[in-house]
Amino acid sequence: MSRLDRLADRANDAGDEAYDWVDERFDLDSGRAFLGKAFPAEDSFLLGEVALFCFLLLVLTGMFLGMFFEPSTSDVEYEGSVAKFQGQEVPEAFASVLHITYDIPFGMFIRRMHHWAAHLFVASIGLHMLRVFFTGAYRNPREPNWVVGTGLAGLSMGAAYTGYALPFDEFAATATGIGYNLATSIPLVGGVVGKAFFGGEFPSSATIPRLYFLHVLVIPVAIGGLLAVHMAILVRQKHTEAPRDDDVRGLEPREQRPVEGSPSSDGGTEQTVSRDDDSVVVGLPAFPNQAAVSAVVFFLTLATLAMLAGFLPVHNIAEYGPNNPAGTPELIMPDWFLMWVYGLLKLLPSWMGFTVPLTDVHVSTEFVGGVLLPTLVFGAVAVWPFVDYHDESVHFTADPLDRPWQTAVGVAAIQFIMIASIAGMNNLLGRALGVGTGVVNPILTVALFVVPIGSAALVYRVLGDDADESRTGRVPGEAGDD
Repeated sequence: MSRLDRLADRANDAGDEAYDWVDERFDLDSGRAFLGKAFPAEDSFLLGEVALFCFLLLVLTGMFLGMFFEPSTSDVEYEGSVAKFQGQEVPEAFASVLHITYDIPFGMFIRRMHHWAAHLFVASIGLHMLRVFFTGAYRNPREPNWVVGTGLAGLSMGAAYTGYALPFDEFAATATGIGYNLATSIPLVGGVVGKAFFGGEFPSSATIPRLYFLHVLVIPVAIGGLLAVHMAILVRQKHTEAPRDDDVRGLEPREQRPVEGSPSSDGGTEQTVSRDDDSVVVGLPAFPNQAAVSAVVFFLTLATLAMLAGFLPVHNIAEYGPNNPAGTPELIMPDWFLMWVYGLLKLLPSWMGFTVPLTDVHVSTEFVGGVLLPTLVFGAVAVWPFVDYHDESVHFTADPLDRPWQTAVGVAAIQFIMIASIAGMNNLLGRALGVGTGVVNPILTVALFVVPIGSAALVYRVLGDDADESRTGRVPGEAGDD
């Protein structure tokens, strides 16, 4: 035996001894059943993993940025690399972000990666929820996980908003001021909400520390908790899977585990799983197959974010300068995932504000468009599984083309959000068309209701006709059709 072989044997023996030592204390063998848990081999199912990995990268890049960021609005003399601010008194938060961007090695790259990871996090959650919605994967018994996912979507937007305010430049401060106005517009409790989240009248010395605390601790902990709940429910309930084309032949593991469709390391007896058998999941075992797929997804996500960070700039705070309460940037718009809320604010007429009879409680258009309607939208999303309720549990996903009214509702909701988002950019639309916002706003207001309703009716009619033909077995144009 060569020296290299002896070293290899010693390394293996040391590894076995280490495993036995840990196994004696933590009973690792009892967790081996999880390693055989089946994951359906569906590419669209990986959107949830993209969101998970984006959150991990957000935490890692955020830890780097947090080492250098100063959550303070106190003025300090700037002594960094940006010549236009040399010797000027600027807010400490603003100066620290300039320092990260232009003076810390890889600071600009990490800041950009953090920015794009936040955008991809929100986008992947949205796409994941659309996949679940249109395939009916929210149905009994998975309603709780849909509600958890809705909470994650809301928290991801909240995390992005609070982070958006931290540089305290002119653009971010103005956009944050809009959020403050919405918070204080809530009847009865608006003042308390403004003090709780913004530290009092905006901008105050407590605003940035308060938002920083929310951004780096409260919201991430809440997201991490909901992700843990989401994964625990998923493991407990098993994955949904697409309808099988035929019976599936595979190995049944020697240990009783709900894993089919791929050979296990401990062998097993050959078994045929019926295409309609929903008691088992056909897919890849968690280890090593799904673990390898997840590793590929992680590195693809990392590579995508690195490419975006390397080639696409992010918010240029040096261009806008520090917060100036007496000035307002020419163009103010939120990020794309909050644009629909901004659009609702722009479209709602002032007469929608009113005072509740017999009280002094005033309900403003800011509250209706910026708080009430978005809350109703998220509420409608959360309760949807209980609207499209099924008494019996459903394992297999559905074809959207076989669900006329559910698909019609989904199409209408998407178009509602899209038109509201376009309304948030009404000034750019008006400029492109050579008209003022007074011309485009009435058109967008009508389109906000007419287009979703008309599209939903069209989708329902087309898919409903197809469903009727499938049930009768007739083809359009055959004898007997009108």
